[in-house]
Amino acid sequence: MTIDEFRKMALEIPTAVECSHMNHPDFRVAGKIFASLGVPDESWGMVKLTLEQQRTFIEKASEVFKPSSGAWGRQGYTNVYLPAAKATIVRTALDAAAKNVANKKQRETLNIQRPTSNI
Repeated sequence: MTIDEFRKMALEIPTAVECSHMNHPDFRVAGKIFASLGVPDESWGMVKLTLEQQRTFIEKASEVFKPSSGAWGRQGYTNVYLPAAKATIVRTALDAAAKNVANKKQRETLNIQRPTSNI
């Protein structure tokens, strides 16, 4: 997967917008970051998952997903190794991340429900 493919998938999420934070692109729903690109380098993206989701994605594709470093990773922030990533699983991770940051009213507006642990 390329950076442009990750970006396109993130922006296909209803109401998602691209912004910038700490000199790298991020993607937001209702002002809240659910994904980003370029950290730790151009080969990586990031999705904001729950810890349960993080464990599940890592179990399914350990060559693609790993916890972000330090406290971020312990909160569910998960790095995505783009060169090894397949579109289907990244789309699922991006959808879960967007649902995670949306509040109940936003999820209803976006027709997004709280994700389940089944991936």
